[in-house]
Amino acid sequence: MSDAALSEAHREAESRATRRRAGLLAPALIIILCISILPLAITVVYSFLTPGTYGGVIWEFSTDAYVQFLFEEDIFDGTLAFNDAYVSIFMRSIGLAFGAMIGTLILGFPTAYFIATKPRSQRNLWLFLITLPFWTNLLIRTYAMLLIIRDEGFINISLMRLRLIDHPLSILYTDTAVFIGLIYSYLPFMVLPLYASLEKLDFRLVEAGYDLYASRWKVLRHVIAPLAKPGIIAGCILVFIPGLGAYITPELLGGGKSLMIGNMIAIQFGSSRNWPFGSAAALILMMLVIIVLLIYAVSAGRGKRLHD
Repeated sequence: MSDAALSEAHREAESRATRRRAGLLAPALIIILCISILPLAITVVYSFLTPGTYGGVIWEFSTDAYVQFLFEEDIFDGTLAFNDAYVSIFMRSIGLAFGAMIGTLILGFPTAYFIATKPRSQRNLWLFLITLPFWTNLLIRTYAMLLIIRDEGFINISLMRLRLIDHPLSILYTDTAVFIGLIYSYLPFMVLPLYASLEKLDFRLVEAGYDLYASRWKVLRHVIAPLAKPGIIAGCILVFIPGLGAYITPELLGGGKSLMIGNMIAIQFGSSRNWPFGSAAALILMMLVIIVLLIYAVSAGRGKRLHD
């Protein structure tokens, strides 16, 4: 067989393999298109339409949804004035999500370190206890937290019986309640990535640090934390992003007084019947998430180049 014929047969075999791979990938690509890309495209289109009187949209191009996010139109002369109501909701959401991220890191790091230092035969039990809350629906877990922190709940009753306080602490339906609920809901998301990093830690390095007369703080800062950095970053992302768009926790524990982005979007699609603005708010939230991920990617890339 000539070289030309061999080359043609080789190209035909590669073409068949390519078609076979495309055929195998097609179902997954169709599912991704229908579940992810198509709803996002609909949201983008709706954000540039006019809201209907009783919900839905009118197919007329409009940028009012994005203007409404920052400005309020005067009903008499049509002038625009800056309105920070929605911006404040976004800032509150960012603050609560960031606070929950820091809170889960403070609680999750020693928890993950404790599990990682246990014998291997005991680690599965501790991990089971950490993931056990996921066996229950988030709504039920959040409602249980409501019963714990309410005025007649476990915390207030215990403190009053210990005579540490005279009157119940007003925790429920405040930002503090939402903060506690977010930490409770997303703490396992921080513990598990941290444990995955700390499990691989060579504890001989920790012993070497102590042998060189380093304090516990220096060993933590210069030995343990740098080696656990991938788990810290992964845990922070896994807590911050879902915390930013939380809905059930602020709805139950905030009582409608501490709106977050998820609640605001739900209101726009519900009682306000302003689907374009709800779509625009959802896209702005998505852009915030993308910005956070880009910042992480850029900082990780710079750190890798400096390390190399």
